[in-house]
Amino acid sequence: MFITIEALHIPDGFLSIIVSIITWIVSIIMVGYAIRRVGQEIGERQVPMMGVLAAAIFAGQMINFAVAGGTSGHLMGAALATILMGPWAAILIMTSVVSIQALIFQDGGLLVLGANIFNMAIVGVAVAYMVYRSLLKLTGDSKRGTIFSGFCAAWLSIMLAALSVALQLAASGTSPARLAIPAMLGIHALIGIGEGLITVGALTFLLAVRPDLIQSKMHPSTSNRVVWVIGLLLALGLILAAPLASTRPDGLEWVAAQSGFIDQARAPLYELIPDYLIPGMANESFATILAGILGALILVGLAIGVAYNRRKGDVSGG
Repeated sequence: MFITIEALHIPDGFLSIIVSIITWIVSIIMVGYAIRRVGQEIGERQVPMMGVLAAAIFAGQMINFAVAGGTSGHLMGAALATILMGPWAAILIMTSVVSIQALIFQDGGLLVLGANIFNMAIVGVAVAYMVYRSLLKLTGDSKRGTIFSGFCAAWLSIMLAALSVALQLAASGTSPARLAIPAMLGIHALIGIGEGLITVGALTFLLAVRPDLIQSKMHPSTSNRVVWVIGLLLALGLILAAPLASTRPDGLEWVAAQSGFIDQARAPLYELIPDYLIPGMANESFATILAGILGALILVGLAIGVAYNRRKGDVSGG
């Protein structure tokens, strides 16, 4: 069976059992703490935005853009989620996206799901938050400062997530660190530029139409109806464009092929909607679009449900 490896989505077989268990434990602890903090910090008006943002990031990850060397990359979204929602909500958003990708679309392995959550939802978000907040203090809370800080946060979030993957591959004995680290960082330095430009584009747009969303604290009295409409239309537009995505191998797949360990990837334990194609549909473009819409709807419901349930629990308990 041919296995597609998306950027930073590790398939089963690449990591050792020990590394997989350790990353599962760390991810469970961090996601559990994030759920608790979201219940305390997120206002009721902000909850729907978590769902819309999760859907938009999922849709954005379906579109690969070509980079140099015959490879491609796609949006990770950790920096954008962190800038708009804060680190704890961003961890839940990214965890929802990565989990649905693995469970329903067989994008990333189930045994290594803890590692994929750790790399993208925890490392990616933590780096983005640290870089963005630190640079804002230096540049000032201006439009230029926001754009510059956002680009750097996005680029470095990709680089550190890629470094985390490389270290896990080395610790698992899959690829020596002297090979895995330069290979992963080299290709993801280019992918990170794409991530930064997409993040800058989104921030520039939001600064023009809803600058309050990028301020350190959202205005609780502001209606999110515009955000709902824009976010869902953006997600739909990205899903419709998904069939046009680059077919070049992306970051991790390219490194695995070049380093000679791509054959270690194991086929998924089961298949529901593999490769974002609804089974049984002859038209692959239409099958991809329907799969994207289904995934986006699931993520909207999941992200909103988790946030609302946690908020109700905190209100009733406090």
